[in-house]
Amino acid sequence: MKLTPPHGGLLQELVRDAAQGEQLKQEAIYLPSWDLSWRQLWDLELLLNGAFSPLAGFMGQADYDSVCQGMRLSDGTLWPIPITLDVGEEFASSLSQGDRVALRHPEGMVLAILTVSDIWRPELAQEAEQVYGTSDQSHPGVFGLLQQSRPVYLGGRLEGIELPPHHTYPQLRHTPAELRRLFSKRGWGRVVAFQTRNPMHRAHLELTRRAAAQAEANLLLHPVVGRTKPGDVDYFARVRCYQAVLQHYPQQTTLLSLLPLAMRLAGPREALWHAIIRQNYGCSHFIVGRDHASPGKDGNGQPFYPPYVAQELLQAHQSELAIVLVAFEEMVYAEERGQYLPRSQAPAGARLLSLSGTELRRRLRAGLDVPAWFSYPEVIAELRRSYPPRARQGFTVFFTGLSGAGKSTVAQVLMAKLMELGGRPVTLLDGDIVRKHLSSELGFSKHDRDLNIRRIGFVASEITKNRGVAICAPIAPYRATRREVRQMIAQYGPFIEVYVATPLEVCEARDRKGLYAKARAGLIKEFTGIDDPYQVPEKPEVTVDSSQMSSEEAAHRILLYLEREGLINSA
Repeated sequence: MKLTPPHGGLLQELVRDAAQGEQLKQEAIYLPSWDLSWRQLWDLELLLNGAFSPLAGFMGQADYDSVCQGMRLSDGTLWPIPITLDVGEEFASSLSQGDRVALRHPEGMVLAILTVSDIWRPELAQEAEQVYGTSDQSHPGVFGLLQQSRPVYLGGRLEGIELPPHHTYPQLRHTPAELRRLFSKRGWGRVVAFQTRNPMHRAHLELTRRAAAQAEANLLLHPVVGRTKPGDVDYFARVRCYQAVLQHYPQQTTLLSLLPLAMRLAGPREALWHAIIRQNYGCSHFIVGRDHASPGKDGNGQPFYPPYVAQELLQAHQSELAIVLVAFEEMVYAEERGQYLPRSQAPAGARLLSLSGTELRRRLRAGLDVPAWFSYPEVIAELRRSYPPRARQGFTVFFTGLSGAGKSTVAQVLMAKLMELGGRPVTLLDGDIVRKHLSSELGFSKHDRDLNIRRIGFVASEITKNRGVAICAPIAPYRATRREVRQMIAQYGPFIEVYVATPLEVCEARDRKGLYAKARAGLIKEFTGIDDPYQVPEKPEVTVDSSQMSSEEAAHRILLYLEREGLINSA
């Protein structure tokens, strides 16, 4: 099959040479600057190095509208995912068309200059429906778009000064141009790419071997190490697993390279996007299996996308791509044959074995054996090292409820009980204490309250990551912010939300600080429960009510939950 690259096969590399870069740095000193979020940083890197070719910058409104509506840039070029720069209203109001903006790494260095061509307020709910096919916020991509995006988009061309620095696995990071040169040096005329965001096991190895043989190509393992699905295994552990699996491929046939991509989990659109990106990296073929880039199930327990819809979308656009789809179905282990097979090729009546991710995690938590047919000993050893049994993991207990509900008292009792048990350091992050020591400059606007909760979440995530126990006791009135904190912490260990459901009238009757009285008198504005809403948790792990039980009883209920989950042993 003759492949005709739709963009002439050229990479849109946007980093200027050293002399031009130095000049841009000097110009940037006098320009307004924007501190990039991590998602924006990963997008910027792939814009600058050409992985997002033919894009020459963040999308303007015409391209954005066209991509959302029909998966094409305004000139008709196939492109399925909007690549946008969202900023705050105050910052956007200071800019005009033609202005230049310095884009900064979170650590402070200027990476690029954006010449603003478009400034507009997108309809985010409409974008969600068009790109993700849903507005259900149980979809992590939709949640991020609707709850975490800033309200104004900037579009414009980029002038790159330098690529973002990477201090981890530098030998495994390649730009598209570098991978193309490496393929050429190795004499790899045909390369099939495999996308993954999870550790690889025996089924993945068998699938990729078969795909490489089918395509008569060498294999590129190209896992995502930017943003993936909340709760995924952290990329350090994943990379160590990939390195272990790499030893099971024939020598000189397979290459491992890391992709700093911010996934959107947009199912079929994302699969098409992944193919175009691998096309830009110089690959000739791309593997798409079951549920490619799917976030799982919606709020009603139904899959967001049919299992093979991604393959169907790529097949529909195959003639426009310079990369060939290699479609694969689910791989299952046929016990009698002692091998993995595509499900449709399994003999009738054969005993087929599989192990879900949920079951694997349960076995790891409980210290149970993992079958040899499922994975390699060195991969399981790495996962056990990174994810020990629950009794040795860190975790966070996050209290939420109205002022005066009894959160701090129950949290103090719980802390005392956990310290009596021993085994882990325990830290209490009480709302008032955090306000005094971490957030003394913040007020009580929604923005400031959310920022305070995010700070608590960050500290708790660090405690959890280092296998301690964090007990948090803020009001935390907003569901979206609590979910952000859950996502922040859950990548390192369990997050237990405790809703202290003490009724408002009881909280107000207690009013030891006189806050409710001041709020009723109009002396305190936007007070939770009076003139600002408290959003009740939808699925807390534990619910207690200090008007119906003592603090000791409430703490005991939480301890029983922790024991059932294997997080403590109170015997």
